[in-house]
Amino acid sequence: MAGRRKKRSPVAIGIVALVVALIALFLGFTKDIPFTRPFEIKAVFQSANSIRKNSPVRIAGVEVGKVKSVAGQPGTNAAVVTMSIKNDGLPIHTDATAKIRPRIFLEGNFFVDLSPGTPTAPDLKDGDTIKVTQTATPVQLDEVLTSLQSDTRQDLRVLLDGLSTALNSKPTAAQNAASDPSARGQTAAQSFNDAYDNIPASEKATSQVFEALLGTEPSRDVSRLIAGTARTTGALIRNENALKGLISNFNTTMAAFASQAGNLRASIRELAPTLANANGALSALDASFPPTRAFAREILPGVRETPATINASFPWIAQTRRLVSSKELGGLVRQLSPATADLARVTDRAIALLPQTDLTSKCVRNNILPAGDLVINDEFKTGAPNYKEFMWGLVGLAGEGQNFDGNGSYVRFQTGGGSQQVSVGQSSSNSDKVFGNNVAVPLGNRPFYPGKRPPYRPDVPCYTQKLPDVNGPASAKTPPADTSGNAPAPSPTPTATPAPTVPTLPLPALRKHLRPFGDKTAGASK
Repeated sequence: MAGRRKKRSPVAIGIVALVVALIALFLGFTKDIPFTRPFEIKAVFQSANSIRKNSPVRIAGVEVGKVKSVAGQPGTNAAVVTMSIKNDGLPIHTDATAKIRPRIFLEGNFFVDLSPGTPTAPDLKDGDTIKVTQTATPVQLDEVLTSLQSDTRQDLRVLLDGLSTALNSKPTAAQNAASDPSARGQTAAQSFNDAYDNIPASEKATSQVFEALLGTEPSRDVSRLIAGTARTTGALIRNENALKGLISNFNTTMAAFASQAGNLRASIRELAPTLANANGALSALDASFPPTRAFAREILPGVRETPATINASFPWIAQTRRLVSSKELGGLVRQLSPATADLARVTDRAIALLPQTDLTSKCVRNNILPAGDLVINDEFKTGAPNYKEFMWGLVGLAGEGQNFDGNGSYVRFQTGGGSQQVSVGQSSSNSDKVFGNNVAVPLGNRPFYPGKRPPYRPDVPCYTQKLPDVNGPASAKTPPADTSGNAPAPSPTPTATPAPTVPTLPLPALRKHLRPFGDKTAGASK
């Protein structure tokens, strides 16, 4: 028949049934669907601490996976916990931490509390391991009880017995004398009962302290306090392993207290007067709180304005930064640096120059100016200081140097004449003697020429020298012939010839015998 189906082969049916059976057997034993393997990471713990397979893995209290297996780490006492993480719990970073925590307080099932780490850290890949330094296990009650050994329990029992004795024993006469009158003859327990009468006032003061601790903004201050407490508690939880050490240290501390019981009783007796005075101190402290709160309310507006003040200063800071940049003051300082160096050198040189300037000014003050004020009393005396006579001579020389209309200049020199030939000496060591004729026999030099130059003393300050005596013996009209070296020649007769020897007359002697430049009756040449 055309519509009749073709029969299936028994071999094909058997193969299909075998494949289906194998798949069912694989799923039954592996309990894992192929190609859907979840993300897995491992964590190394010092102790697995009752963690079992299928224990939950949580991030911030939300379950994101399960413990797949727990195995020992070869060669160590640590355990390796393999965890499968859902996509909701990814990514996990390299600085992630894992802790084993109890699901019920103190005892019960456990879970793995996983912290994924910071986003800036690299991501863990599938199969990576969290190191043992980033894992922690909880402290068990048995560990706490183990730290309380028999010695500690015995010490605790002794402590409680001592506390009972202290509370119920009657005070001695010495203790009554040292105690407060209201507590004399009473046991410690009776004194505690009497102290209850003061509890209402104490509670009131405590409530006032708590009210002050709320601050000026209770909502914000309390929330900050709670947030800080949460951070502190979280830090304590992250260091649970330190609790064991805390218990051990507490045991050591209690043992030390027990060994110093006598000293503690003495300290308590000495502390009684201090506690009695504490009430007055607390009262004064309570009285100081209202002014403090008032002061806080006064400065609060200024504190609120501080951010605005800081923001307003930013433009000024920007302008100041530009002002001191290399284009402004920085460049000016760089350009002034060479001048500053030169000014420093000038200042250094001035230290040596100023003493010389001081000596010069003293010389001008004590010698040069007073010498110019001297009056020379000769046949040409005017009664004026010699510096004025010098200026007048310059004026006369300038007048003789002008021509008839004052626009040109020429100098008139008196050629001199006469039968008396005189030598005026040498102008320099390389020139010959200069001679001239005089109408009369020279009478001598004024001032007197001593025959040699006066000594030159550069080591003696100028201002310490004496003023010259221009009208003294050295200015005589006829100096001694035997010392001058310029003895006058004998007076000639009208027919006599000039003397065979020529007298030598230095240049200063010409002042007396040569006519003044301003004498226009003398012969002159252009």
